[in-house]
Amino acid sequence: MELSKICEPVQEELDEVEVRLRLISNVDFGHLSELLDYSLKGTGKRIRPVLTLLSGKFYDYNLDYLLPMATAVEVMHNATLVHDDAIDNSSVRRGRPTINTLWGVEKAVLLGDYLFAEAGALTATTENNRVIKRFADTLRTISSGEINQAYNAFNLNQGRQEYIERIAKKTASLFSMSTESGAVLSQAPEESVQILMAYAYNLGIAFQIVDDILDFTGTEEELGKPMGSDLAQGTLTLPAMLLLKHYPENNPVQRLFESRVEDDNISKAIEMVRNSSIIQECYQVASDYCTKACHDLEQLPDNDSRKSLLDLADFITSRNK
Repeated sequence: MELSKICEPVQEELDEVEVRLRLISNVDFGHLSELLDYSLKGTGKRIRPVLTLLSGKFYDYNLDYLLPMATAVEVMHNATLVHDDAIDNSSVRRGRPTINTLWGVEKAVLLGDYLFAEAGALTATTENNRVIKRFADTLRTISSGEINQAYNAFNLNQGRQEYIERIAKKTASLFSMSTESGAVLSQAPEESVQILMAYAYNLGIAFQIVDDILDFTGTEEELGKPMGSDLAQGTLTLPAMLLLKHYPENNPVQRLFESRVEDDNISKAIEMVRNSSIIQECYQVASDYCTKACHDLEQLPDNDSRKSLLDLADFITSRNK
């Protein structure tokens, strides 16, 4: 199913989020306005605001609070991307030159800081202490995940559990914040809040696993960035872990991590992953997390939003970019 179909129950509200994202660029400083406009242009999937809005549609759908929050989670997500690209010295994101490529690392870091502050200010307009605290906790969690990844670059001594914990912090935490905030701001009962948080957590794990698969199977045109980017940064993902497990002798990932010399190691690793059962194994892991995500959704009110959340789980494991 197409993402546009999944978003239909909240499409009008998503259009309003886009308007609000554009308005963020209207600042009295031309250079900052240019940076904001470039970073917030609608080239992403907007899954996080979709999660906030769908989660808010089960009970009291109060757009006075939900629209600022949906905007906040997308701004926060974009802030993490700007910082990620600066840290990794990435040159391309979503098929466009990165902020750090066009304006330099210093301005990229400062822009990311500005976007985090903007997201915090938007969150504060909800006047809900739980949601405001969750924003701060999520920012702390994402940052600790990034620090963990930085310290473990080119470290071969990482297992499946460490991998799941890392992507839970980097990706699933913001997914979970998106649904929790939507549910809380719509006055959902606590049981429903917890169901939606668990859904988003497991969905976020699956989403990141598929992202990591696509780093080996996608094309640069589809991904909007070079293939093998994770390996180039020394990030050990699930496909690379399974490659090490299946081929313990003379493994290109091991050679790359030990020598930190790319040579043909990345292209060889991509070739070996593609010509093995590893892709299917990884998709099965992602599918299992999606199944777990949807397990308790039937306890929520039966409406179009619940169907969209179920369809979103299917979309996550079928996407190619």
